[in-house]
Amino acid sequence: MLTLLAFVAALALLIAVHEWGHYRMALACGVKVLRFSIGFGPVLLRWRGRSGTEFTLCLLPLGGYVRMLDEREAEVPAQERHLAFNTQPLRARAAIVAAGPLANLALAVLLYAAVSWIGLPQARAVLSEPAAGTLAAQAGLRSGQWVQRLSADGEPEQEVESFDQLRWALTEAALSGQDLTLWAGSAPQSAADEYRLPLSKLGPVEADAKLFARIGIVAPWSAPELGELLEQGAGARAGLQAGDRVLSVDGLPVHDAQQLRQLIRTGLDRQGNGLAQAWVLERRGNRLELTVRPEPQGEDLERVGRIGAFVGTPPEMVTLQEDFLGGLLQGLRQTGEVAGLTLGMMGRMVVGLASLDNLSGPISIAEYAGKSASLGGVAYLSFLALISVSLGVLNLLPLPVLDGGHLLYYLIEGVTGRPIPEQWLERLQRAGMAILLALMSVAVFNDIARLLG
Repeated sequence: MLTLLAFVAALALLIAVHEWGHYRMALACGVKVLRFSIGFGPVLLRWRGRSGTEFTLCLLPLGGYVRMLDEREAEVPAQERHLAFNTQPLRARAAIVAAGPLANLALAVLLYAAVSWIGLPQARAVLSEPAAGTLAAQAGLRSGQWVQRLSADGEPEQEVESFDQLRWALTEAALSGQDLTLWAGSAPQSAADEYRLPLSKLGPVEADAKLFARIGIVAPWSAPELGELLEQGAGARAGLQAGDRVLSVDGLPVHDAQQLRQLIRTGLDRQGNGLAQAWVLERRGNRLELTVRPEPQGEDLERVGRIGAFVGTPPEMVTLQEDFLGGLLQGLRQTGEVAGLTLGMMGRMVVGLASLDNLSGPISIAEYAGKSASLGGVAYLSFLALISVSLGVLNLLPLPVLDGGHLLYYLIEGVTGRPIPEQWLERLQRAGMAILLALMSVAVFNDIARLLG
């Protein structure tokens, strides 16, 4: 129920803000707005505003629209012709169309700013042991190091306050094909050594868990202790207990929980069967030796080892909070970064450098909405900001049926001095609708595949 409510609330808010942008700009440009509608289907609420606009809230909050006076849709009385959308100058029509996506981007700025004002608890940028062969391991980074600063090629150094900031910088640099330099030490204020990550060598990448696995920076440092165990899991059968701290596996010293998870995951032979691992651990001050055999889970190439236990302790956290101006600047920066990353990923999918598997549909969005709502108000605000940026950027794409497509028409009209013929507009609209439906079909297919997987 929480997932459904969070999803519906998110959709209703983001759509309302988008249509409100069109509505307010239309009024500002002197256009008469006949109806402002949120959702489709049976009307739940209906009222009329002072401007004469009819407002409606419908049962299915999967879209919305602002219907303006327009000679192309219905006959307009001569005395109201100056209030029709189609009679407005080009700059006014473009402003009305652009106002919807821009309202979503403005909302994202405010949401990200609100998160900064409230304060967002994040894990400190303390590294886990990178897996052998990864870029981080080759660079010499080690478990327990604090990342203090970083710099992408040709850019100024920036302070690193959390692990999320580090992951974001890694993502941006990897997708841009830039190398990244880190300065890390044994403590926040200690002397820091310089480490260079040649992310440009990764080639075409996608922003997913596999990217961080290749880099070797997957999760913040967490103690290699065991939490709750499943009664019939491999760990419980081997005699492991909650609170055990693992010291070594097969003679290899264990420094943190991420390293231990990796050793468990890879504890299979070539046939995919669990290997007997010699674990040395500490339990209530006593040193113990146990044999643990991870159980294979998954299918074929995706098969990994599991022991049926929660591995690791909560990482050390820091709450990042900004003053009013700092929060607004942070909101602007984050909105710009997310918009740039979104556009970059879309461009990579168009040219084939990124898989269409990255597209998510309503099922995934609903799932993320529920998860973020369950984590609290700050997490839900961050989710709303992310989706608001995505909605704004998507609607600005030069695709017929989207706002960006109409802006492209107006650009052509401004260059040629005459509007696109109606017959061509109809063809372009049909083509745009076909492309949009195809993309939506792929997104829904991806959602179902993730659920079944």
